[in-house]
Amino acid sequence: MSQQLFKSTAIVSTMTLISRLLGFVRDMLIARIFGVDLATDAFFVAFKIPNFFRRLFAEGAFAHVFVPVLIANKAQGKQVVLKLLIERTAGTLAVILAAITLLSMLVAPLLIWILAPGFAWQGLQHDLAVKMLQITLPYLLFIGLVAFAGSVLNAQGKFAIPALTPAFLNITMIAAAIYLAPEMDVPVIALAWGVFAAGVVQLLFQVPTLMRLGLIRRFRLGFHDVEVNKILGLMVPAIFSVSITQINLLVDTLMASFLKTGSVSWLYYSDRLVEFPLGLLGLALGAVILPSLASSHAAENATAFSDTLDWGLRLVLLIGMPATIGLFLLAEPMLSTLFQYKEFSVTDVYYSGLSLKAYSIGLIAYVAIKVLVPGFTSRQDVKTPVRYGMYAMLASLALNVVLVYPLEHAGLALATSLGAFINAILLLKKLLKGDIYRPTGCWRPFIVRILLASMVMSAVLYYWVDVAWWNQWGSLQRLLNLTKWIVIGGSVYVGTLFILGFKCRHLK
Repeated sequence: MSQQLFKSTAIVSTMTLISRLLGFVRDMLIARIFGVDLATDAFFVAFKIPNFFRRLFAEGAFAHVFVPVLIANKAQGKQVVLKLLIERTAGTLAVILAAITLLSMLVAPLLIWILAPGFAWQGLQHDLAVKMLQITLPYLLFIGLVAFAGSVLNAQGKFAIPALTPAFLNITMIAAAIYLAPEMDVPVIALAWGVFAAGVVQLLFQVPTLMRLGLIRRFRLGFHDVEVNKILGLMVPAIFSVSITQINLLVDTLMASFLKTGSVSWLYYSDRLVEFPLGLLGLALGAVILPSLASSHAAENATAFSDTLDWGLRLVLLIGMPATIGLFLLAEPMLSTLFQYKEFSVTDVYYSGLSLKAYSIGLIAYVAIKVLVPGFTSRQDVKTPVRYGMYAMLASLALNVVLVYPLEHAGLALATSLGAFINAILLLKKLLKGDIYRPTGCWRPFIVRILLASMVMSAVLYYWVDVAWWNQWGSLQRLLNLTKWIVIGGSVYVGTLFILGFKCRHLK
């Protein structure tokens, strides 16, 4: 079982890597062409809502409800019922999303005021943000349907197409920045049109695969269907349960709008770097583990269910630790290499580096949540993740107030990280207490090896990487040196693990 899970995770990670690399190219272009000013702050605020929904759906908010229901019907051999359920859910979801999109466009000024009340004193910035938000909001409709299609494909064991789909957002925004922006009176608005176009392209990419599999022929309305209503009823709590970190990021943006100019952008760029390992590991694990857990639950195989969780958590620690160390110790070199061109200054690198370090502290917790939440939703229990998510969110809000004054925007990032740990610990304790997850007996030596290898890696990077010299190198030299130290750090970590007796069987 672990071999198949690892193979599927590798496929999703590879597709996600392509998307993330294109995302870095996108952000490098945005930093190079548009820099950090009032206009870019306005775009990043306007982009928050569609990007928030993209992350919700991409990170499995819809899948957490729909995949377990699909697999339960599939296990019972109800193929005709399954196809009808898919078509009715698709049609009903499309109508609901269209209504939400239209309403959101009408109240766009209010949404901007809620997201960035500090913009109210910047008339031009506020108006620009409202205009770009109205352009990007139709993306909600498209990405919702894309997530629906991806959920169906994942339930069928088809992971590659849904994992590759996000790349088209980056491709269309890159094209908009290069070709459309120079033709516009306000160049940054081109990015908003790129987001709009991305929704259309992503949907067109996925739907043909669904149709070839014979799983959907047309959209039907299903407001009176019991199963559809059950799915819709679970949607809101499921969305909340997997979106705590994203909600906290929205709150970070809200509070950062009151801080010095550039704070919103610094948080955005640092969050983008954290999203790289989170996407490669967290999203891949969440997408692969959910169908496996749902299948084990449908077969009433408690041992396989627990073993799947155990495998996922081991991978979280094994890869999450070196990723955390790398992000923290190489924060400024990474930001400088990727974004320090023309309008993105040394000062921007420094301030973005502060928030990147704060976000990186919570990386293991962010990824662990992607494994732990399916432990509940695969059994169609969405109430428990919602309850613990609420506790974690309230804790993050309190920490925001405490930390924003001494640490400014970095304090907001640190509060989000600490809130993620609270959420992950509560979820893990519940699974253990309910005897749903039963760890295998070799966790202690596994953790000791990970910690020792992490300490050696940290020492090597801390004492040998001279950040002070980074800004004196050209862009190519920065890239070469960054690549060198990532390879050295990773090699030291892996080498130390094997010297300590780590074997691949420790992941089984």
